[in-house]
Amino acid sequence: MSKLSAMPILLFYVTHPDEATAREIAARLFEKKLVACANFFPIGSMYEWQGAKQNDKEWVSVLKTRPELESRVEEALAALHPYDTPCFIRWEVRANEGYERWIDEQTAVSS
Repeated sequence: MSKLSAMPILLFYVTHPDEATAREIAARLFEKKLVACANFFPIGSMYEWQGAKQNDKEWVSVLKTRPELESRVEEALAALHPYDTPCFIRWEVRANEGYERWIDEQTAVSS
């Protein structure tokens, strides 16, 4: 049985206009070793934008990384994202020790 570790991982929850955009942004972050993994799913969103109520279909990516990469991931997201006011929500979480170690290994940049 794997045990929980004290080493946190960071999850970014990011909304996108479509699946292709979500996957392209995640691929760019993955290539730079800023994220270890991305999950994608469709959602329905209701919100007000520029005085009008919106009821849209969007895509979410959940990006998994190390807490020390937080500012680099956010900077890259801001540069790549098409929305004027994108949604970047983050949580620091814990997982099983082996998975946390894998996240660390996948986001390690060799010198």
